[in-house]
Amino acid sequence: MEFNIELFLRALGLAIVLEGLCWTLFPGGMRRALLSLLHLPESRLRIAGLTALALGLLVVWLASH
Repeated sequence: MEFNIELFLRALGLAIVLEGLCWTLFPGGMRRALLSLLHLPESRLRIAGLTALALGLLVVWLASH
């Protein structure tokens, strides 16, 4: 399998657009969400990150088949 830099940059750009859209539409909500994360233990943040990682990989895998 060959690495497609163009596709990678498009996907990265889309992720940045979605992040920016959240901050543009809901700046107060995003701030509250980030502040609420300060109180969570690292283990819960790690589990949430791994869950998001697995879900993202599943979506990419499903889209490529």
